[in-house]
Amino acid sequence: MSAPAEETPRFGLHSFRAKFVLVVGGAVLFDLLMSGGLALWNVQRLSEDATSEVGAGLTEANQAYIRSYADSTASRVDLLLDRVHADVKSLAGVLQAQIDNPDRQKQVGATLARQTAGSVSVVYNPEGDWSQNLPGAPSVVSVWGYLLGPDRKPLPEVQEEIENSAVLDLVAPSLLTTGSSKLQMYYIGPKERPIFRTAPYTDQAQTFDRLYPGHNKAEFWEFFFPGVYGSWQQWAAKPDSRVVSGNDITQTAPYTDAITGKLIVSFFHPLWTPDRGGVAGAAGADITLDQLAEVVENVRVADSGFGFLTMSNGNVVAINPKGEETIGLVSSSGKAGEGVTGLERSLGGSTQPAIAALALDQNNDGVVQHITLNQSGEGVPYIVVLKKLKQTNLWTSGPIQAQAMSVGIVVPEREIYASLFAAQKSISQATNRILLYQLLAIMVSLLIVFAAVFGLSKRITAGLSALAGAARRLQNKDYSVRVNIPSRDEVGEVGVAFNRMAQEISYNTEHLEQLVDDRTRDLEEANQEISSLNDKLRSENLRLGAELDVARQIQMMVLPKERDLEAIPEVEIAAYMRPADEVGGDYYDVLENGSRVKVGIGDVTGHGLESGVLMLMVQSVARALQETGDGDPLQFLDRLNRAIYKNIERTNSDKHLSLAFLDYDGGRMTLSGQHEEVLVLRAGGEVERIDTLDLGLPVGLERDISPFVATRDIPFVSGDVIVLHTDGVTEAEAEDGELFGLDRLCESARQRHGRSAEEIKTGIVEDLMAHIGAKKIHDDITLVVMRHR
Repeated sequence: MSAPAEETPRFGLHSFRAKFVLVVGGAVLFDLLMSGGLALWNVQRLSEDATSEVGAGLTEANQAYIRSYADSTASRVDLLLDRVHADVKSLAGVLQAQIDNPDRQKQVGATLARQTAGSVSVVYNPEGDWSQNLPGAPSVVSVWGYLLGPDRKPLPEVQEEIENSAVLDLVAPSLLTTGSSKLQMYYIGPKERPIFRTAPYTDQAQTFDRLYPGHNKAEFWEFFFPGVYGSWQQWAAKPDSRVVSGNDITQTAPYTDAITGKLIVSFFHPLWTPDRGGVAGAAGADITLDQLAEVVENVRVADSGFGFLTMSNGNVVAINPKGEETIGLVSSSGKAGEGVTGLERSLGGSTQPAIAALALDQNNDGVVQHITLNQSGEGVPYIVVLKKLKQTNLWTSGPIQAQAMSVGIVVPEREIYASLFAAQKSISQATNRILLYQLLAIMVSLLIVFAAVFGLSKRITAGLSALAGAARRLQNKDYSVRVNIPSRDEVGEVGVAFNRMAQEISYNTEHLEQLVDDRTRDLEEANQEISSLNDKLRSENLRLGAELDVARQIQMMVLPKERDLEAIPEVEIAAYMRPADEVGGDYYDVLENGSRVKVGIGDVTGHGLESGVLMLMVQSVARALQETGDGDPLQFLDRLNRAIYKNIERTNSDKHLSLAFLDYDGGRMTLSGQHEEVLVLRAGGEVERIDTLDLGLPVGLERDISPFVATRDIPFVSGDVIVLHTDGVTEAEAEDGELFGLDRLCESARQRHGRSAEEIKTGIVEDLMAHIGAKKIHDDITLVVMRHR
């Protein structure tokens, strides 16, 4: 191998180094002179325009800051109200669910009456002529005198209301400790039975007697909140009469709380009768005005800027003392003894004319307004920005009205523009410094650039010259040539790459034939290994296909045979099953034991081999239980669930299934278990849909489902047809994604009214397949049709 190629760079007039220095040095010099001159000119221009531009910019920036501050403050107030709304809706949802399910409501009320008698037992107070439960309960319930009978005990329907409302003890404590901070949560009965249940427990009725004399002799709703109940009744009669669409929560204006004596705001959510045609009471929550005031009273803009919260009529509900003095507010209260006592602190009554004339309409939302306030006999300019909150239902006195409160930000103009004067002074000083520093930087840069370009040219051109010489030797087939470039820059990297290239060329030239032989041998070995892997994969696919085929055959073998479908002389049974994969997860069976016949249908979560195995487990356990002769449907489902649950637990599977059974014994048909809706096509052509949601729980999900299992007797006489199905029928998709659906299934069955079970089944399957068309079937399809002869 020859010595590394080296070549000394020349600095002649035509050399690369000389050209490099002239071109790069000239370009840098031109750039420095141009950029330096432009910089000096721009600095001078900036100095001339700074005052006007910065003035306008700072004014706009400060106004945008104030608007942004108003927006964020409004959002915080909206968020606080939204969180309270969410808690009230949660309480109302629980109470409404009880009202909509009277049987469950009575059961829960009776249970609570037995377990927490202190929540439903009230004691008469002869001084106040009302009854109230004793301390110790989670909530206090007050019953007014006109709701008591001659024996001074609650009227029967009132006592029932007391027991039914005790469910508040289960819900309100947790709601009070989560979400937004609330003073109390409560339930008020309907106008006919306005009991008052509040959590936590307080001396409720005693405080009402002290603050609101005469309340116990008057109708509760009209005494405390006149017009609220009437508005709700109008909503029930005409849902589109709501003043705020989609929002049932009614907010009160601030008033004095009878319990704590604090200023509070109440939030009511009306409860409706099951038919939604009337009012069944209200759920509610209170928050103190301190919570709303804390948001706006913490506003800090400039040195003395402040915020306030006002209603659309100008009544200010939150402001700090300094702000109240600045804008000249005067506070007053409503008349005592006439319902809840409100707070009146109106902008219209301000001692400052500019504040009294402020417009609160929508046109001023987010607009910067300039006003002048009188302070110590001097007019001081101020900036005011108003931001509307979300619209809500508001009660003050009379019918409920739409309300949109506003957040206001007030700040003195002198504090806003103080930054402008400071900025102008700073710009002038900065301009002088920049001019001086720019001139010095240009001079120093010129010296540094020329020194750097001269030195760098030698370093760059030395490596390039060496590479050029080595390339010429390599071109002449001197493969031993190498270059020595000590630099670690891109030129050095090129030198290292050149040396590796020369080495590889030399090696490949000397060993080309051997490299070809080695690569050919490697390719042959790889080809043989691929062939071997393909043979193994083909064998494994055959084995898996055989296993799935055996599983499918076993599953089809245990399905009911023709003789099983004809087990009931007076009932025709026709069935259809189509798995989505080789092995399905749907289940249906007809189990006969003497005169009793049990027809079952179910759907395992998912499909495939694991779902098919679980289906076989269910079939085997159901067959074994049927043979024991136990005719109780509840025990049958409970025992089947326990067996399946233990098998699932043993196999570490996460599968479970919906499962329902129809027990037929001499003309009586009993339904049990949770599955899809059961369709009954009556002899007259009407279709009934029977929901099974309350008849059980998915099998294999819990160890003990006995508390959830129930039965329902279904009349089944001559000409009636029962249709059982899995969700693979109703959720089958057409090519455009539309589902077959339960309504289409009902219509398909109705069109075959009067035909045999086999004809009805065949017709439904034809309609289903026509709907699916060329779309791939993604779920198992099972259909069972039973017709009483």
